[in-house]
Amino acid sequence: MNAPLSAQQQEHAFLARLGERVRTWRTEHGMTRKQLSVASGVSERYLAQLEAGQGNMSVLLLRKVARAMGVGVERLVREDNGEQRPIALLGLRGAGKSTLGAKLAQSLNVPFVELDREVEKEAGAPLGEVFAMYGQDAFRRFERRALERVLAEHPQAVIATGGSLVTDPGTYELLLERCRCIWLKAAPEEHMNRVIAQGDMRPFKGRSAALDEIRKLLADRDRLYGRANAVVDTSGKTVRQSLADLRRVIA
Repeated sequence: MNAPLSAQQQEHAFLARLGERVRTWRTEHGMTRKQLSVASGVSERYLAQLEAGQGNMSVLLLRKVARAMGVGVERLVREDNGEQRPIALLGLRGAGKSTLGAKLAQSLNVPFVELDREVEKEAGAPLGEVFAMYGQDAFRRFERRALERVLAEHPQAVIATGGSLVTDPGTYELLLERCRCIWLKAAPEEHMNRVIAQGDMRPFKGRSAALDEIRKLLADRDRLYGRANAVVDTSGKTVRQSLADLRRVIA
């Protein structure tokens, strides 16, 4: 049996994992150390030490780095004890959340949940009618209750979220805290073509410049979606290729 790690060894191991998290986040988000330095106000030298497992940074400096990454400092330093959490797929309609989510859930032998359908259960009405009858604020309340119920009922699952969930700070924080979040990213043209193929232009129906609207939504939500734990780009890929990418990310 291996001897237990000393306190000093445990500290070194923790700093190494912390550094790896920051380095992995930068890589997944295509951000250089210099860019993270500018965004956080923390010097490149400190960031280099942090990523090398020699962090020993003050809480205030660590908070700046966490804020630039779009996560809470508690989430950044949280120990991963092997606990299995639900997987939440983020992205606009047409990103592949339902198609890939169902296949991923089947391969993992866990339930697949479409959060919009759970919202309809909470409200007792189709999604379109929820907005028409109750309005945006009520929809957000139904969505929050639906997510809380799903998380309570399914310790492990694949959850396809609504495209606008990330714009509700409280609900999004709950999702980030309780789930492994993956942004299914695609080019605006891909979103448009897939939505057309589905035969449903919601929420773009009646708009003469639907593609421009999709571009604007993606631009407005880029930083929000970017808070996810990982990104999988589905542009120009088959379902099989995207599913393989998704499985690699969560492995």
